[in-house]
Formats: sequence, structure tokens, C-alpha cells
Amino acid sequence: MGERTLRSMVSALIDHKIIPYVFDISRQPILFRELLKINKMYIDGTIEGKMPGFKLKLFRFYILFLLLWHLILLPLIAIFHSLLAKLDCHLSIILAGLATIIFFASFSIFKGWMIERVTLKLIKEAWRIHFPHFDYDKHASQVAAIYAKAEEQEIPRKELRLFVLNHLLSEKTPSGHTEEY
Repeated sequence: MGERTLRSMVSALIDHKIIPYVFDISRQPILFRELLKINKMYIDGTIEGKMPGFKLKLFRFYILFLLLWHLILLPLIAIFHSLLAKLDCHLSIILAGLATIIFFASFSIFKGWMIERVTLKLIKEAWRIHFPHFDYDKHASQVAAIYAKAEEQEIPRKELRLFVLNHLLSEKTPSGHTEEY
């Protein structure tokens, strides 16, 4: 089995089994203004607080993390059991402390990674609704900059869509030619 196939299988497992188990995702599409706000936060790397569109089921997240932690830790303990049994008790205490630090640090990293993955998934789904003619990867940072400009100029909510689309269409490519859609 190739690396690409394994990676796609793991990605499918995460998207279709783990994310629905750990997150409560709204069936309602993300509104245009919320999409702009979340996209800007994602581009700026400031995803925090209560995000619209999903809610983390914390108890299930703990269960998932503990399961994954044990899937990694138990084989390592089985492999190094004879070495660990011969260690000095003081060294065992230090190793237990390090394992605890790694446990809580990896929990925070894993939680952030999962929230970022769900956020990107929801942004891309909403992007297909609100910006069907623009590729997310090409235009996400551009739309975030336009939204920042709209906030700065205090554009009213009902004029925001027109403002963003006008600026998006009037932006020039680096070669100086206007993109055709």
C-alpha cells in the first residue's frame, strides 16, 4: 500500500468518522459575513473562542485522545518493558513527570490541530456556496485583506457582498492583467 493511499485513508477516517464523533457541526451553511470573519481569522492564525458552525464535544474529545494516546504508548511500553523495569525509581519518577508533560502538551496541540482542520473544512464548504467562481487556495488571503479593508471602512452589512466581489474582480494579477472568470 502506497503512502498516498494510506494518507488518503487516514484523511477519510478523520473526515468521515472522527470529526462527526468529536464535533457537532451545524447543518446550516455559514453566512457570508461569518465566512469572511472566520477566513480572516484562519489566514491570520488566530482561530480561538467560539467559532460559528461547530461545537467541540469535549468529553468525546477526551475519550478519543486517550484512545489515541494509549494506541501509541502501550506498544512502546511493551517494547521497552524490560528496560523500564530495571530503572532506578528516581529516574522512573522523572520519566513519569516527562510523560505527563508530553501528554498535556500533545493534548493541546492535537485539540488545536483538530479545530483548525474542522475550521478549514467548514470554510471550504461555505466558500463553494458564497464564492463558487473563485478557488479558495488562490483567493483566500486576498478576500481576507478585502474584508479587513471593509471593516476598516465600516462597510454596512448589506453592502459587504458587493464590496468584496467588486474588489475581488478589480484586483490585478502580478503580471498586470485582470483575471478572467
